[in-house]
Amino acid sequence: PLTITGTVPGTWSFEASFPVVLTDWDGRIIAEGPATLTEDWMTENDVPFTVTLEFAQPTLYKTGSLILKKDNPSGLPENDDAVEIAIQYE
Repeated sequence: PLTITGTVPGTWSFEASFPVVLTDWDGRIIAEGPATLTEDWMTENDVPFTVTLEFAQPTLYKTGSLILKKDNPSGLPENDDAVEIAIQYE
């Protein structure tokens, strides 16, 4: 398992959570789940979050991406946002 902690703007969540995706080198999703904000999320300020993802470690290439997605219950493309972080598996 991989536990990720950090901060995001409170506006990135819907009811205190937002989606997180872990991909392999080829962009295939190997894990996903909701990150949970751990403090008051009804703010525009940064709020701490945590998420634990369980996955089988890739064997071919040891690289991938961690993608934090702004929750967008409206479905409107202008409300989408994401941060993609390149990672290397140990």
